[in-house]
Amino acid sequence: MRQFLSALLIFLTCLHNGMAAKLSPLAEAPNWSQLDKFQKTITREEFTRLLNNVYAPNGAAADFIAITPSGARIRTGEGKPPYILKFAGSTPNPTPRFWRPRSEIAPQPGKPLAGLRIAIDPGHLGGKWAKIEERWFQIGKSKPVVEGDMTLRVAKLLVQRLKVLGAEVWLTRSGSDPLTHLRPAQLRKQAAASLRDKGEGITTLSVAKESERLFYRTSEIRRRAALVNTSTRPDVVLCLHFNAEDWGNPAKPSLVSKNHLHFLITGAWSAKELAYDDQRFEMLVKLLNRTYPEEVAVTKSLVKTMAAATKLPPFIYHGKTAVRIGDSDYIWGRNLLANRLFQCPVIYVEPYVMNSRDVHARIQAGDFEGKKKVAGAVRPSIYREYADSVAAGLVDYYGKR
Repeated sequence: MRQFLSALLIFLTCLHNGMAAKLSPLAEAPNWSQLDKFQKTITREEFTRLLNNVYAPNGAAADFIAITPSGARIRTGEGKPPYILKFAGSTPNPTPRFWRPRSEIAPQPGKPLAGLRIAIDPGHLGGKWAKIEERWFQIGKSKPVVEGDMTLRVAKLLVQRLKVLGAEVWLTRSGSDPLTHLRPAQLRKQAAASLRDKGEGITTLSVAKESERLFYRTSEIRRRAALVNTSTRPDVVLCLHFNAEDWGNPAKPSLVSKNHLHFLITGAWSAKELAYDDQRFEMLVKLLNRTYPEEVAVTKSLVKTMAAATKLPPFIYHGKTAVRIGDSDYIWGRNLLANRLFQCPVIYVEPYVMNSRDVHARIQAGDFEGKKKVAGAVRPSIYREYADSVAAGLVDYYGKR
């Protein structure tokens, strides 16, 4: 009888917590006590600046976080007591984190990246999953363009270069097999709940599409985040992607003239996003982790080397989904699942428009050593240009120790 009552109490508690929590798809209810380690590690001035300028611009956090002279009063969920974060005085406590900024990594002569721990996340999956990811297209009988396969090729080239420079490097994936054990057919119930939450119609087709999206975009990224945060625990994560413009009818895609480059770091939560308890918690972990200064510094070096190598103009965001970081048109803050879940500096690298005429020709040329004439210009393979310019940017920043 005692065991039954105990089990019933646990069930009712979980039911109450589940009802009270407003969560993103596949997210767990946050444990707010995990913020205890950040007590008195940040001043009121720095907290306010990061919140209002980077993480929740345009007053997005106003309904969820109240700043007082001594601390922040944080909403934890409907009907739940707030979490109180105490601000530091003139001497903040050390910031607890597993990653190290450049200043804490000991230099080694001849090895500019010695001691640096890097995780590389090749975007998407590719392989047999590329079509459901909608990162696949083909012009006539030409070679299919598959972003997941292309990012993995760049990642493997980059690993070789970084290891020679002294870095310790991990890939979140080494092939097209997903890390998550879940598949779309197992996510139909969650897909229907996600559609209801978004106010979208529930049909057989919409549930199938949402199940696929939760598989490759949500469950897979959450598994990669668990790997980064609990196993590899790197000093920086590089999320490698290729960009794309709208290619129109998937059955008959079109090429465009646009081609550009940009970088994303964590930022620009909206009030709608912060209404989710898990996203509000994850934003605070990123803010209190102080990843922002390191992300900006690393990205500035990547801008320097990649813009010089690719000669691409910046992509400019319009609207409120992203915020310009500093005075660079190349660097933007945006709330993406990976860059908010990885609890260390994260840089999304977004060069090349895959369906631009120039880039498509370079993809058709494949990977090769040296240089050759492609699309009217003599240059290296697009994959080596990508990998070499990223490596050069890391050396430019971390080599100055």
